[in-house]
Amino acid sequence: MEDSLASIGLSDGLVASLHLGLLGRLLLAAFLGGIIGLERELSGKPAGLRTNLLICVGATLLMEVSINLSVSANLGSGEMRSDPARIAAQIVSGIGFLGAGTIIQARGSIIGLTTAATIWVVAAIGMAVGGRFYVEAIGSTILVGTALVMLGRVEGIIIRRRHAQRYLFALDPDPDLLSFISDTFREAGLRVETESVEKSHEQYQATFDVDGQARLHRRVVDSLISHTGVRKMTRIF
Repeated sequence: MEDSLASIGLSDGLVASLHLGLLGRLLLAAFLGGIIGLERELSGKPAGLRTNLLICVGATLLMEVSINLSVSANLGSGEMRSDPARIAAQIVSGIGFLGAGTIIQARGSIIGLTTAATIWVVAAIGMAVGGRFYVEAIGSTILVGTALVMLGRVEGIIIRRRHAQRYLFALDPDPDLLSFISDTFREAGLRVETESVEKSHEQYQATFDVDGQARLHRRVVDSLISHTGVRKMTRIF
């Protein structure tokens, strides 16, 4: 570890200062987990400041116990051997169950994947602190924090520019009108799927799911409702 730190240009004094005791490592884990947790808290996510802080501290403590147990066992009886990777593997499995509990599936949508991934990576940061990989843990925290803040804003811009809408059309009983509506949406650069069609002698009722830029929705809808064969158009959601 010292060689890797020295190789990136850190002085011997700074390297020595990174040899933290158990309390120092736990405080560092609390700080790093708290940084990510604070962003989650401000974003209104269920796994916020306290959850991420506790996960990071817990992972660090378990790694510390694992390493110390291994050292003690291997320095003792020559026949006794302990593998520090065993507890680390159980941390990964346990965090997997915890992350799965944050994922919700409702009406075909899956919510909480980012929260679950954040919990997983916070545990990894805690394990890195417990394993004395301080530079890696701090660098990962900066990277994760930047990704959550900056990429979240980019996603927000993209989502605002895209719009999903379901339309219900009441049409004259003409099969060509169904193709005409689909083609009009597609030619404008929108993705369209025909959800349902009900036919009668008096009129057709067709439901379309349309996805794309909001400004294109308005332009196409204005064009379609002016068509003589379109009797009524309703936005469902």
